[in-house]
Amino acid sequence: MVQTPSKPTTAQELAALAIDLIRQAGCEYGDIRICRDRTQRFIARDRSLSTLADNTSSGFGVRVLLDGAWGFAASPRQTPAEVQRIVQQAVETAKGSRLTQHNPVRLVPVEAYQDSYTTPIEIDPFDIPIAEKAELLLSINDKLLSYEDKGIKKAFSYLSFNREDKLFASTVGSMIEQTLYRSYPGYSCTAIANGDAQNRGYERPPLNKGYKHIDKADLLANVDRVATEAIEKVNALESPSGVTTTLILKPSNLYLPIHESVGHPTELDRVYGYEANFAGTSFATTDNLNKLQYAAPWVNFVADRTQVGGRSTMGYDDEGVKAQKWYVVKDGVLVDYLCDRETAHRLGRSRSNGCAFADSWSSVPMVRIPNLGLEPGKPGGSHTATLDQMIADTEDGILIDGVGSFSIDQQRRNFQFGGDAFWQVKNGKVVGMLKNVTYHAMTTEFWNKVDAIGPESELEQGGTNMCGKGEPLQIAQMTHACVPVRVRDIHIGRET
Repeated sequence: MVQTPSKPTTAQELAALAIDLIRQAGCEYGDIRICRDRTQRFIARDRSLSTLADNTSSGFGVRVLLDGAWGFAASPRQTPAEVQRIVQQAVETAKGSRLTQHNPVRLVPVEAYQDSYTTPIEIDPFDIPIAEKAELLLSINDKLLSYEDKGIKKAFSYLSFNREDKLFASTVGSMIEQTLYRSYPGYSCTAIANGDAQNRGYERPPLNKGYKHIDKADLLANVDRVATEAIEKVNALESPSGVTTTLILKPSNLYLPIHESVGHPTELDRVYGYEANFAGTSFATTDNLNKLQYAAPWVNFVADRTQVGGRSTMGYDDEGVKAQKWYVVKDGVLVDYLCDRETAHRLGRSRSNGCAFADSWSSVPMVRIPNLGLEPGKPGGSHTATLDQMIADTEDGILIDGVGSFSIDQQRRNFQFGGDAFWQVKNGKVVGMLKNVTYHAMTTEFWNKVDAIGPESELEQGGTNMCGKGEPLQIAQMTHACVPVRVRDIHIGRET
């Protein structure tokens, strides 16, 4: 082992020390991530602020590959002596892992980068006074509760901000610094009537943007609509059950089926059975590659780590692979997966498409869904239609906005989704709200029944900031930009 310095050391010097130690240990590969994460959360319930949290976590994680086996160790203490101890621990873990490992891990090559990336923002959310943020939430709730005599009994609003600083270095020769900002506002209310309670919400999607994304005017402008729709919803007719109908799905609803039935099934670690927690493995096995008609021929799904504002947009993944864009489903056919350097090698690819991500300095990188979206309909295409055109061309159907409950089976084949608001469509017109609608289908059956796709002008960046995967659990964020779609002959409610 090298002599560790006694003087204070910068993050770059600690990273260089770790890489030297990994090389001296004879590892074929190794990396270190030195991270500092700050998260600020505000929650208001009715007329009081119930949560104000401002937390920071910092530390480093070392990963090594020795004789085809992984080893990982992490620590919050960022000193030269601790770096030496953690590298030794990671190496010892790899030695233990190889005793029970049947097939050695191999990695596809990656270029060395010395680079930096920062989310472009105009206003740093952490520069905004706490009182101003709290006042915004309380003003939203006050306005929602002004409908109390009409049935609104509960109001809930929230703001979330995150800044993630990370330094990545590897034995390949990379030294990459990144700073990522994320912002997320929203609210909901509960209406009570006739022994029933129904919620209605509004959010500006979770995106990698600064405080300008909060847009106070937009949030307040939607309060009256949300409260009115909650009241209408609680008094609405129950959903039909056990029937087949046409669905028109807004982007605010569609992003979740994309996430669950396209994103997770194409994570290559699930496909290979490396990962089976949280709704299991995947039906989209590699013998289906370039063969499976995943969706209708006019349906395309694109992964894009470079998307402006995307929740998983960054310069590089947690293996130092540069952000990129690629098709997962092209002309309805499964053409690629989401992979890291290890699974890309097993698939026979020459490079990773950059889907390795760890949610903390103390977590091991794994394959995670990037920004994955539905490509808008082609201008003038036979299956391209605006939302208004879809409605006008529908004799009998249901329009769905927002997300609700969902479930999906262990191989991501059979799913059920709800929503936040539902309207009947009759003879080309929206005629009134419904409540308690759920729809269910088989994944490939559902996507092959899409018969209309919205144009680029109706693209919205919906997505999630709470995607759970792995054991121990890791949380990731990603955007699923999409347009409205119409899907024919889908079952709603209970089966007959």
